[in-house]
Amino acid sequence: MMDTVKLNNGVEMPVLGYGVYQVTPEECERCVADALSIGYRSIDTAQAYANEEGVGNAVKKSGIARKEVFITTKVWISNAGYERAKASIDESLRKLQSDYVDLLLIHQPFNDYYGTYRAMEEAYKAGKARAIGLSNFYPDRFVDLAECCEIKPMVNQVETHVFNQQTEPQKIMERYGTRIMSWGPFAEGRNDFFANATLQAIGKKYGKSVAQTALRFLIQRGVIVIPKSTRKERMIENFEVFDFALTDEDMQEITGLDRKKSLFLSHDDPEIVKWLIGLVK
Repeated sequence: MMDTVKLNNGVEMPVLGYGVYQVTPEECERCVADALSIGYRSIDTAQAYANEEGVGNAVKKSGIARKEVFITTKVWISNAGYERAKASIDESLRKLQSDYVDLLLIHQPFNDYYGTYRAMEEAYKAGKARAIGLSNFYPDRFVDLAECCEIKPMVNQVETHVFNQQTEPQKIMERYGTRIMSWGPFAEGRNDFFANATLQAIGKKYGKSVAQTALRFLIQRGVIVIPKSTRKERMIENFEVFDFALTDEDMQEITGLDRKKSLFLSHDDPEIVKWLIGLVK
């Protein structure tokens, strides 16, 4: 049975989903169909991934009722600002072949994200989004927006894995009733992730892999996870994390792996900001 977390507006969201970042538009439909057949009921996409159509097709063809599948998408930087964001939300719904999205996020904290958020609040009130939130908002920008908006963000999706555990940002989000969601739960294999001795030793006790142990650690901390794989056997492995629990001692040991910094890119580095803004212009 899939565990869920309750968002601050009462909407139940699966704690484990399937992410389609870097899944090609050609492969996306097949991958999402596989994920749904395994039992995943939460799919995370974005305008910038150029694969919303694949998600929409797979959900449509699956025969699973739309209300049974939790779909997340994100508004990209180039669609920022009230008018553009508003038009892009409708475009995303068209591609997803749905009247609504379950969770709508601002993908990056750049350009006119206040205007974007106003368009999202409006979409929420109109029933086009069941929940709204943010992605990649560091504590300073997160607090700024959370203090100055009408509808508190329900989710903030940030880089979260055993080497960057986001414990302090998570506490700050919780003050606003905002749930933390992880992207890159396996750190994309960086820092020799899959050969980590601590995760191997702990996983071995339960007959679980490094990946399963890492996901379990995040889930027990109340972190929503969306591991991505294009291989069905990996999707199955990532799904099998609800039949064991880590002890307090295990959790403590994994907490010791935290380096408290990004293994990818820093959103407060001016050069990175410039690069991100120029990505999909």
